[in-house]
Amino acid sequence: MVAVPAPEVLAALLEVSADGLGVLDAQGRLVSVNAAGAGVLGRPAAELVGRPVPFAVHAPGPTPADRARASWTGSDGRHRTLEYRLQPLPEGGAVVWFSDVTDAARQQERLTAIARAASSVADERSLRATLDAVAREVVMTANIAAVQILALDDPRDEVRLLGMAGFGDAADFTERLAACRRLGAHVRFIDAIGAGDPVVDVHRRAAILADPRWAPLHEVMSRPDWDSFVAMPLVVRGRAVGVINAYYLPGEDPGPSSLVFLEAMADHAAVAIDTAALLAQTRSQAESDERRRLARDLHDSVVQQLFSMRLQAAALSALLDGGDADPARLRAAASELAGLSQSALADLRGLVFELRPLELAERGLVEAVRAHAASLEARGGLLIDVVAPDDLTGTGGLDVQEDLYRIVQEALHNVVKHARATAAGVRFASLGEGGGLAVEVSDDGSGSVAPPAVGARRTLGLVSMRERAERWGGRLTAGPCPDGGWAVRLELPLQRTGGGA
Repeated sequence: MVAVPAPEVLAALLEVSADGLGVLDAQGRLVSVNAAGAGVLGRPAAELVGRPVPFAVHAPGPTPADRARASWTGSDGRHRTLEYRLQPLPEGGAVVWFSDVTDAARQQERLTAIARAASSVADERSLRATLDAVAREVVMTANIAAVQILALDDPRDEVRLLGMAGFGDAADFTERLAACRRLGAHVRFIDAIGAGDPVVDVHRRAAILADPRWAPLHEVMSRPDWDSFVAMPLVVRGRAVGVINAYYLPGEDPGPSSLVFLEAMADHAAVAIDTAALLAQTRSQAESDERRRLARDLHDSVVQQLFSMRLQAAALSALLDGGDADPARLRAAASELAGLSQSALADLRGLVFELRPLELAERGLVEAVRAHAASLEARGGLLIDVVAPDDLTGTGGLDVQEDLYRIVQEALHNVVKHARATAAGVRFASLGEGGGLAVEVSDDGSGSVAPPAVGARRTLGLVSMRERAERWGGRLTAGPCPDGGWAVRLELPLQRTGGGA
């Protein structure tokens, strides 16, 4: 049995408690409340007594030590999160201890949103998908109605919309904004980008909807229920690359803690934008390196063979010009010329296929690999067996397939050049219950006993293959096979193979 203090002692405890403290009747109505509690609830004590409050007197289960949360709207219209504990009274009702944890709850939401955004930036390959996710996380906080994430390299340029939430269908936002700028509208986020500092504009919505220069955007900007506005620049390496525009619910002021949260989210968005730019540069450099490699291969193979064909043709012409040409020598020269032309044609077809593997778009990954394998067999005599189930899934979009093709291509290139192998195999398989794709390229060559130069070349090739695999969340391993030879193995989860970046 819980000992209940005398009424005068209880009243004294009510008044000296720094937290909200009250007594509830059996229906959950306040019988009394201390001054701190009235302050937390945002109403005078006389107004609170006798009215129901959101503390679950009849909820099953919680002990006095358990904490619960409830929502409450004060007289100022602000939504508050209350944390409370209940102690049942013998005659019914309960004593309730409560406090306002709105700021702490929002901070927790913000930290969770930041963590989710960080994970999104790390995993998502599409910049728009990443920043749409960041925008959604910002809107999920309690006091923001809508968000835009915009990129702008120069204030005179057109903005690029990279992420948005809370506006519904506004695909033509950038075109409408451009029209507003032509009409002379004062765009506050341009100020934020130019200065590199946040811009806070309270009651911005009313000003925009009353300004005819913003008329092209009136319909879009009137959809969310918002009032104040914050433009937080996206700064990376000392340069503003864009902005997060946050539109606050009426009655919600963009206070210091909210600005700290927006700054953290802006940092994640800026990193995503910078990463995408660096990736584009890396791919451009890789493409340039690939072109140079193909140019070297073209010179070392096709050009040299064409030069030999020219010499052979000249020798054949000289034989024909002679009066006593030997038919056997003529046949031998013609046969050698035909062989050179066949080899040059095969090399040229292989190089063209490397430049643009049309089989990928027309017939898919497996057939593209089969075509490449056939080309290698014709050129070098290596036997290559390509095996794939008829119901193979998880090959992804064209961008994924091209990286998979390049991985197989590089692995087979190492086999041809360094493994001293007579046969190789390429095997595709769908992964287990989780879904996805597995690819293995194996050979019967030198394997772990390869000379140092071979191991070094394979290591260099593995760097490129691993980078391509990790681009889609895959895992690539390589090493000697138990029965001899070498194998490169790749596994790509299904969720990473759904499309291109």
